[in-house]
Amino acid sequence: MVVVRRRVVGVVAVLAMLPLGLTGCGLLDGFGSEPDVTTTPVDDGPDRARERVQAYLDAMKAKSVTDGREQLCEPLRESFDQAATGPNGDFAKHFSVSAATITDVRANGADQDVSTSITIKASGKATPTKVLFTVARADGQWCIAKEAIGGHEPAPSGSPTPAT
Repeated sequence: MVVVRRRVVGVVAVLAMLPLGLTGCGLLDGFGSEPDVTTTPVDDGPDRARERVQAYLDAMKAKSVTDGREQLCEPLRESFDQAATGPNGDFAKHFSVSAATITDVRANGADQDVSTSITIKASGKATPTKVLFTVARADGQWCIAKEAIGGHEPAPSGSPTPAT
């Protein structure tokens, strides 16, 4: 009887210590508690790209070359002043921007493509045009890296924006 009692006490002692040993090994971490939900970083690219392009469009409307330059990535800033105020530049004196809207934002690899519809008035005539801005992350900040004629058609409402 003494031998059986010692075995029972020994088994109980081992079973009592087992959870502590497993916890020390990390096997029972979080057991019985709320699951550790590690949030993945939110992709702020579409929002930041939209903000940068909207600020650029607002600068075009206001004819503020300084505000426009601030939205660009560093390599574009060097040639920006001459090109922007030249005859075909975004800030040329002979035309005004009467309307500018963002029509689509979508991922393009690590960058974001922002499609816009801009109405330019020159000599009393309004001309709509589409401009595609590529917004990239440089030195931890989002900035406009490229501008080209054209753009993506907006995704139909209710459907996810396609990636290109």
